[in-house]
Amino acid sequence: MKKLRRKVYMVAGYNTISMGTGRKEFNPKKERPGLEELIREAGQATLKMIGGAANVDECVIGNFMASRFNKQAHLGSFFPYVDEGLKWKPAISVEGACASGGLALMTGIKSVLAETADVVLVIGVEVQNTVKAMYGADILAGAGWFKNRKDGHAYFFPGQFSIRAGAYFEKYGREKTRKAFATWFRNAIENARLCPTAQEYHNTTKDLEACAMLEPNGKSFVDFLNVFDCSKVSDGASSIAIVSEEGLKKTGIPKSEAIEVMGWGQLAADITMPPVELTELTNTKQAIKEAFESAGITKEQLATAEIHDCFTIAGVLCMEALGMAEKGKGADFIIEGNTSRNGKLPVNTTGGLIGWGHPTGATGVHQAITILEQLTGKAGAAQISIKPEKPYALSVNMGGDDKSIVSIVYKRG
Repeated sequence: MKKLRRKVYMVAGYNTISMGTGRKEFNPKKERPGLEELIREAGQATLKMIGGAANVDECVIGNFMASRFNKQAHLGSFFPYVDEGLKWKPAISVEGACASGGLALMTGIKSVLAETADVVLVIGVEVQNTVKAMYGADILAGAGWFKNRKDGHAYFFPGQFSIRAGAYFEKYGREKTRKAFATWFRNAIENARLCPTAQEYHNTTKDLEACAMLEPNGKSFVDFLNVFDCSKVSDGASSIAIVSEEGLKKTGIPKSEAIEVMGWGQLAADITMPPVELTELTNTKQAIKEAFESAGITKEQLATAEIHDCFTIAGVLCMEALGMAEKGKGADFIIEGNTSRNGKLPVNTTGGLIGWGHPTGATGVHQAITILEQLTGKAGAAQISIKPEKPYALSVNMGGDDKSIVSIVYKRG
């Protein structure tokens, strides 16, 4: 990748609550904020932090399946609903399955680099608790090659990653890997308990690892994963502003309250093809490699990482894709405590997809906000120690089964 022609920053992040089972206030039988209300809440919060809609040049919204979950498309035109001052501003909606949020970030980054904008308002949103889980599984199957739907599991994506887990068990050992899954779950919930907007914030389970060691039952779910190995159905929105140096001046935000985009890896693989190797996230590995190369850093310089743990097996495989562990050693790396908030590489410090939640279109934006909060020292109870020799952070947002990947490297401004 060529050297960036301008410096690009992210500022003013905001998350709504990640709503769904696990939150005390969630009741599937009671009316909850809709898609447009979440968009407005998140958008208005960021606008307030950047001095209002007059400072915004362009708008981007990331979303996966509002056209099916909510029977609503054309989301770019909700920006004037957020604020009348956004009327007549360029706005676009982007989609890439669970990587929609990351792609929204990349769209904003490229507008700043193209010098068509100094301030881009980016929102990610998803509202999924509008249908029963089985129907939702059918909708979410659209993140994969839908022609395989009839041959796939009823719970399509849990089935896909269950197959990956089974292959990993066979190749590297079941008992150790199941222990790693349980450790990953424990870390996710413990971190989520430190973040008031997290879906698992209210989780009071005492022995999290014992809970997560529930034996998988293929008759009621999938063969090699249990429900605790899976991210939940979530409703939520996240917003952030992507700005140039001129944008920082315009919004009045100092560099100390910003993170700089240092580089990225963004790619897509053939959705019609099965995984090259079930025990490897081949495309994620390539995107991370490109992100490191474009930023000119190594994994040893990372203070923290936000990883797309849609399932615990994805967490294990992503540690190997990151190069933190050799192939087959990802489980060991996690069991040894290296991904905990005090470990070698603190991962998903507000809970990740399993702990904070996975409103699909918002996930990539939420990852960036968590990194913004950590690198600027504003993560509250979830704050970790950021050492001077490790000033960088990485996000990995994955769409489908390792098909669309956005990996971004950040540094405090």
